Amino acid sequence: RYVSLIVTLEDPSTHIMVQRLTYRRRHSYATKSNKQRIVKTPGGRLQFQTLKKKASHPVCPVSGQRLHGMPAVRPRTLSTVSKKNKTVHRAYGGHLAAGVVKERIVRAFLVEEQKIVKKVLKLQAAKEAAEAKRAAKKGGKK
Repeated sequence: RYVSLIVTLEDPSTHIMVQRLTYRRRHSYATKSNKQRIVKTPGGRLQFQTLKKKASHPVCPVSGQRLHGMPAVRPRTLSTVSKKNKTVHRAYGGHLAAGVVKERIVRAFLVEEQKIVKKVLKLQAAKEAAEAKRAAKKGGKK
């Protein structure tokens, strides 16, 4: 529960004990959620100041790049942020990066184009087969 600070002067054998610091909350273990910073109060005392966890930026699950226009805040704080600050006005805005969305749109367009081309080729092949059949029929009657 106590954390002692030792200040060493030029001579390593000389140690000066400095004021002991105690955690100010009930959580008494040095974990990730209990980071502390030492601050000097106006009265000249040293005291622990509890730090908040650093927030990470949201990233695109496909490309792994940072999502622009999105705040880097902890999940609890995100509930208090207004909706216009949590999204981007675009399809999949705030979830996927712009380049990924663009790539998906282009891919979908090309897939549709490919379907149309296949359909046209199938019709042409059927037409040629019908003409060949008709030509063979005419040739057989003569």
